Amino acid sequence: MVKIVTQLAVFIENKPGTLAAVCDALAKEKINIWGLATSDTTDHNVVRLVLSDPKRALEIFEEYGTLVVESDVLMIENRNSPGALVKIAKTLAKKKINIDYAYLASHPGDSRGLLILKADHTKNALAVLKGLRI
Repeated sequence: MVKIVTQLAVFIENKPGTLAAVCDALAKEKINIWGLATSDTTDHNVVRLVLSDPKRALEIFEEYGTLVVESDVLMIENRNSPGALVKIAKTLAKKKINIDYAYLASHPGDSRGLLILKADHTKNALAVLKGLRI
């Protein structure tokens, strides 16, 4: 499974409790977090989220006055085995599609994992990866 999904990048203060507040706001609305990555600086944290209901989440964050940036990313279900990411990265590189960033996680015992990938040409990347056995 490879598809384009909406990712929200939420800018929050880098202090105890702010990530908990974000997660609490989402949980109260029964919005599930499918993917999450954080990037911190001294004074703020960028939380990248792939969610079950990004449209509603965006409304919530805007109600709180939180800076949010939307972007299209690829959500890729792939094998949880050595070389799976190499196959994806090499396939995109051959087509001159850059990977801006990616994050993934899987349980060691699971046969499949979930990769979130931001490419410089998302629709082209989707077309290339659709035919790939991953």
